[in-house]
This record gives sequence, structure tokens and C-alpha cells, in this order.
Amino acid sequence: MDWYLMVLKKYAQFSGRSRRKELWMFALFNMLIFLVLDILGIVLRENALGKIILGLLAIYALATLIPGLAVCIRRLHDTDKSGWWILICLVPIVGPVVLLVFYVLDSQPGANQYGPNPKGA
Repeated sequence: MDWYLMVLKKYAQFSGRSRRKELWMFALFNMLIFLVLDILGIVLRENALGKIILGLLAIYALATLIPGLAVCIRRLHDTDKSGWWILICLVPIVGPVVLLVFYVLDSQPGANQYGPNPKGA
């Protein structure tokens, strides 16, 4: 949970580097929260509470959009790639796969143009 909160604390910080664990733990908790709110909204869709929950889901999605982009860009920086590489996901089929490969690559050892290694090594 600390990794998730760390991303939220760096809400719109697009500079610097982020470890793999920071990105994937944020993605995991984000997906779990989305899943719970979505299931509750669908189950309770017939009454007002379901509509409120689906509204909360939309608000949550908007609230986590910027920190999600920021952590993805910082993760690209950790592999010594420009944040603009995130736009490769717009290329059908191949783009998301390339981006996924960049996200699972290990950190570049030592400091790079985006800052010191977040692993401290």
C-alpha cells in the first residue's frame, strides 16, 4: 500500500525515475479499487446507491489519471527512455507490447539524464 500512496504523493511529478515495483504496485491497487467499485456499481445498478458508486468510479478514474501517467513516464525514465515513448501505445497491437517490455526492463544502473537510480545502487 505504501507504493500506491507514494505515487499519489508524487501526483504530477513527471521528472525523476520510478522503480518497477512502484509502477506495478500502483497498477495492482488501482485495478483492485476499479474492480471493487465496478462490481458494486453493477450489482447495485437498480438503485440510487449503484449510481452513486459508478459516479465515484468515474471520479476516481479522473483523479488517478495524472498520477498514473506520471508514474509510467518516470518508469520510462528509469530505463533511460524519454517520457514521449508513452505515445507508442497509440500504435495498434505493437505499441502496447513495446511499452510493456519497457516497463518490465530493469533499471539502468547508476545515474542517467533523469536522475539517480531509485534503487540506490
